[in-house]
Amino acid sequence: MAYSTVNPATGERVSSIADWQDNELESALAAVDDASAAWRRRPLAERCRLLESAGEVLGAQREQLAGLITLEMGKLRAEALAEVDKCALACRYYAEHGPRFLLDRALPSDASRSFVAHQPLGIILAIMPWNFPLWQVFRFAAPALVAGNSAVLKHASNVPQCALAIEKVFVEAGFPRDVFRTLLINAGHVEKVIADDRIHGVTLTGSENAGRKVAAAAGAHLKKTVLELGGSDAFVVLEDADLDHAVKNAMASRFLNAGQSCIAAKRFIVVQSVRDDFLSALKTAIEALRPGDPTDAATTLAPMARDDLRDEIHRQVCASVNQGARLVSGGSKVDRPGFFYRPTILDDVAPGCTAFEEEMFGPVAAIIAAKDDAHAVALANRSRYGLGGSVWTRDVARGENVARQIQAGAVFVNGMVKSDPRLPFGGIKASGYGRELSFYGMHEFLNLKTIWIG
Repeated sequence: MAYSTVNPATGERVSSIADWQDNELESALAAVDDASAAWRRRPLAERCRLLESAGEVLGAQREQLAGLITLEMGKLRAEALAEVDKCALACRYYAEHGPRFLLDRALPSDASRSFVAHQPLGIILAIMPWNFPLWQVFRFAAPALVAGNSAVLKHASNVPQCALAIEKVFVEAGFPRDVFRTLLINAGHVEKVIADDRIHGVTLTGSENAGRKVAAAAGAHLKKTVLELGGSDAFVVLEDADLDHAVKNAMASRFLNAGQSCIAAKRFIVVQSVRDDFLSALKTAIEALRPGDPTDAATTLAPMARDDLRDEIHRQVCASVNQGARLVSGGSKVDRPGFFYRPTILDDVAPGCTAFEEEMFGPVAAIIAAKDDAHAVALANRSRYGLGGSVWTRDVARGENVARQIQAGAVFVNGMVKSDPRLPFGGIKASGYGRELSFYGMHEFLNLKTIWIG
């Protein structure tokens, strides 16, 4: 029973689904393979229409789908609704812009005519995490499907109902039954699927460790990969920042989804002259957070998704304190049913400390003092991760200068890091490679075919 729904707000098991056997997996892969050729031949306008229809289904079912997200991984109801809405937005975006992104691109050469044609690769395996159980899938699937690829999904084992609901959305939107399939397989089957000749590419959002394993397996079989892995995003506060604005966004970035986001602000690098004021305001704000039933609009702190994840964040907090960090607030489990952890601030965090070196995937903010802009940049870049980052200053030109120096796939000036269908998304260093979203993300799983005509 590898696929289980456990309500994070109560700790109670709701349902379980048995892993597929080998014959069930083979049947699904054969069906997707059979459907793929016809799908890629479908007129682009028709694929766009079906994707737009998927967005409409998401809109019509937003309440039910948000309920599944909250039930399976504990997200606050309002955040779950926003996640469904964002998936619908991605469907509309690629339905509208896909035809332009897929146009042939003329390139001058010695030919009478030469150009690049954008053609689908085939079946793409998506290995997706639980923290944004719909959005992580749709941000890959929307561009991949409209481009003429087919897809199979290996979702996280604690969100099976979300995984099956995604497949149902595409079917109800009018997609052929086997263009997108959810595979209810365990981790031991993943390498077998990657090795299968019917699979033409792999996209993973997950941990650094999982990324290394998938990249190795895909590389052994010469399969294209896109990896979006962990992050330890720097939130750089310069001395001329609007502190009220910075603290408001610090709260949203760090404690959204109970801190369980790759692009959450994790290392708060604050110039020394404003550090005390920033810390005081942040402490006041987090101590007002209220844990409780995530379906209750009054709740402002969601549970963590699993008990083992809560144990891990507590281990990291304790290790950091033992290494010299100062516990300002929180630092313990909440005494109530479910997987709640108190929102936590660690001050005096420095390189070498667990809270500086590791990804803190939970409601914990690490405060790091910087002397000036150059020191802040050096601290931001002293990480093996490079997913996102933000800079806070009233001087926009200064903010842009600092942003250009931070080693990350995205840096926002005076705004919290977020994914947006209009902008490419992905990381560098141990945060992975490749891009999702925008024009660039669509092209990751296309054959950029040169055609030369004499």
